Amino acid sequence: MTDKILTLLQTQYFGLPLGIYIALVFGMIIFFFLGLIIGKAKSKKKVKKLLESERKDALNRSRSVIKGQVAEQIAPFLPNFPANSSEVRFIGKPLDFVSFNGMSQGKIEDISFIEVKTGTSELSPIEKSLKEAVRLGKIKYVEYRIN
Repeated sequence: MTDKILTLLQTQYFGLPLGIYIALVFGMIIFFFLGLIIGKAKSKKKVKKLLESERKDALNRSRSVIKGQVAEQIAPFLPNFPANSSEVRFIGKPLDFVSFNGMSQGKIEDISFIEVKTGTSELSPIEKSLKEAVRLGKIKYVEYRIN
């Protein structure tokens, strides 16, 4: 039986024994699966690194948002705030505060819209449009009566 197998493996096809072709096929299969295993390991490592990076970034953004919210709440009591803290009302969106300047003396002289920013944060598009509407004087006083 082994003699028949040896004879078959030594049979020449295109100048090479069949055994060489079989060894090449097995080698290709082994290297294919080895490549798959290595590729999956590298991919897992890359995903893990990316996930860690994204978690760090999300945590930093979350911290920035919380710092900004705390700063908004305490801003009227900090030095150099542009209005009297007793005349300020928190709105939240689309701006942080409205100050009714002069209200504590019994007569409102003017009204200020105040947006608190921390770090390098910038005005949102809606905040920019509000600022532009104020700059253009597009402000109304509306009295709404319910009977």
